Amino acid sequence: MIKLAKREEQIMQVFWDLNKAFIRDVIPLLPDPKPHYNSVATIVKILAEKGFLNYETAGNMHCFFPVISREEYQQFALKDIVSQYFDNSYPRMLAFFAKEQKLSEKELDEIVSIIKKEKL
Repeated sequence: MIKLAKREEQIMQVFWDLNKAFIRDVIPLLPDPKPHYNSVATIVKILAEKGFLNYETAGNMHCFFPVISREEYQQFALKDIVSQYFDNSYPRMLAFFAKEQKLSEKELDEIVSIIKKEKL
């Protein structure tokens, strides 16, 4: 898997939310300034070539759907961030966010509770 460019990620977020869509359905859900139809079509084609999207043919149009789930990409992106900025250390990453966001003791306890719950 490869890291997506900002606009590619924005388009994938829409496809993950919709599950299936034509290009014309994606454009209104993108942040402003809205890209031109041809720009979105080009990026969607690139996403399909990269293996993120596939399509079904409906008449003379393509209805696209995600091949890679949001969760799969989140896992990949998070591993990439931890590797690049935190020397592959999740504790360092969590400590950074706790310090940066000035998390309260209650919020830290809540995080620990969520982690423990997920491990069960």
